[in-house]
Amino acid sequence: MSREAVEVVDGQVIGNNIARLRHAQGITQEDLATRSGVSVVTISRLERGHRNMVRSSTVVRLAAALDVKPAMLYHHERTSPAVGADVHRHAAALRRMIRGNTSDALDFVEDVDVSPSASLRADTSHAWQDYLSGHHAALLDALPALFADARRAVHAASGDAAADAQEILCVAYRLATGLAGRLGLTDLALFAGHRALDTARLTREPAIESAVATRYLVWVLVRQGEYSEAEQIAVSTAERLDPGLATPDPETLGVFGNLLFNAATAALRRGNGQRADDLLTVARAAALRSGQDRVTETGIFGPRSAAIQHLDHTIRAGDPERALRLAIDMPPSAGAVPAFWEAGHQLHLASAAADVGLADTALDKLLTARDLAPDWVAVQPLSASIVRDLLPHCPKRRRPELTAIAAHDGCTD
Repeated sequence: MSREAVEVVDGQVIGNNIARLRHAQGITQEDLATRSGVSVVTISRLERGHRNMVRSSTVVRLAAALDVKPAMLYHHERTSPAVGADVHRHAAALRRMIRGNTSDALDFVEDVDVSPSASLRADTSHAWQDYLSGHHAALLDALPALFADARRAVHAASGDAAADAQEILCVAYRLATGLAGRLGLTDLALFAGHRALDTARLTREPAIESAVATRYLVWVLVRQGEYSEAEQIAVSTAERLDPGLATPDPETLGVFGNLLFNAATAALRRGNGQRADDLLTVARAAALRSGQDRVTETGIFGPRSAAIQHLDHTIRAGDPERALRLAIDMPPSAGAVPAFWEAGHQLHLASAAADVGLADTALDKLLTARDLAPDWVAVQPLSASIVRDLLPHCPKRRRPELTAIAAHDGCTD
């Protein structure tokens, strides 16, 4: 097995776990193949460590057949509180998979070298769910195979099928953009974002796919402190989408609103609070038109997500007391707002509570955020900052809870 393959995904670990669980249940490889729909040849290759990569859909099916979570096969808990070790171990591989072409360097354990379209979309959905849930270690395991599969599909297909494969590759680049940005690798995130934008132009719907890729790019620019550029790009892209139709497409409306969210954040951070408010007003009007919160890879948008943005901007603008009052009348979710959005909202409320001296409330919000999205919270600088601010003021009776959060976030007393 090549050095690159070991760093991308340790197939031997997965194979060992499958064999251990299979023997513990007293079933043969043939029994497992019947239960899972995965071929005996694939299971044998996995257990012997004869191939480098396994698709996430295969892991999901084998895990279900063995009645365990997929994380048990990867040998890490998807809900583990920190992924620092995995980040360091996989950072170089993440860089290679974004910058290079791993499609020929690594072999799949499965019998099929080019994944069928339905399976490829299933793997993409699994990767998106890991990103959405803040399961960074699991996403790091899944992305190499997704990139390799998408690139192979692009090379093997033609016409509309090739355009569909380009869409999958575009999503892989976007997920890599978001993951690299979350892990603080902003230069790599920017590179991946540009790759996503280039790939978007080759899909069936280049306008909407390019707008989504731009949304990820703008998010990275904000993290890099390029506020003016981020705002200008986000606003101009949103204007080109033109969702002002009588019955706008929900997907287009969501991308439009998310671009305005990013533009408002950029405006606020460069000191123009009024401009940020104006942008959020337009976004909130669009959210009301959408009717409910929608969660897709192209955008997270709706009445509650827009209200969360408004409240969080109020906190960033330096008015924590008003923000805490606004929180009382927050609209309930009329759909599905992802856990990491809700966790981020709780972190901002914790910050507001700490600013006005409500230590108990701040700690409660921190605990809620950690319970909602532990992996995501563990890499958020705001969480660590709040913990450090609370440590000198925390009531003695709640000190153990704060100490546990500090350990979770990697803070020291």
